[in-house]
Amino acid sequence: MYARTTSVMADPKRMHEGVADVRDNVMPAVSRMEGYTGLSMLVDRTTGRCIVTTGWETEAAMTASRDRVLQMRAQAADRFGARDTDVQEWEIAVVLRLHSAGDESCARVLWSRIEPTRTDETLEAFRARIIPAMDDIPGFCSMSLLIDRATGVGTLTTVYTDRAAMDATRDQISALRDAFSAQMDVTLTDEAEFDVVVHELRVPELV
Repeated sequence: MYARTTSVMADPKRMHEGVADVRDNVMPAVSRMEGYTGLSMLVDRTTGRCIVTTGWETEAAMTASRDRVLQMRAQAADRFGARDTDVQEWEIAVVLRLHSAGDESCARVLWSRIEPTRTDETLEAFRARIIPAMDDIPGFCSMSLLIDRATGVGTLTTVYTDRAAMDATRDQISALRDAFSAQMDVTLTDEAEFDVVVHELRVPELV
């Protein structure tokens, strides 16, 4: 399974216009493409930072869609009044889902980097140490880990039932994250929190 993320720095005043364009135009169009497995969208209404993720059954399907989404991406960026856009393609390494996201759900996203030759070792440790620990996190809905094996860059998205649940778990998750990062020599490069405004990814569990 594979995913493409498009990150946009939007004009916060035009957030509603951009979200509507993704829902009304982008989703229907990409849903007709072969190998498409859904779309999610995260937004920070204060900063204007948005992440749109599309899922694909195979790397070939994701590659075949590249040229077909260029015009839609440009139109969406215009609707958002985007100041910056970044596109990345990933392997979906882990998906854990205890509950479906709802209209009040929020997400915390971590970006990281490891030595690429240690990818499989790090994934094995993640599955052994992090996944079992999530059973004890109140309000936890799901998590997905995307990786680029060539560069060692990864992004982990953890979804909670609502912002109160996400806020309440911050210290617990930070301790878990910091311990794992130190043990596995993972460099954390960025962290951000978002509202989940579209939650239509249909990726099966990968643990």
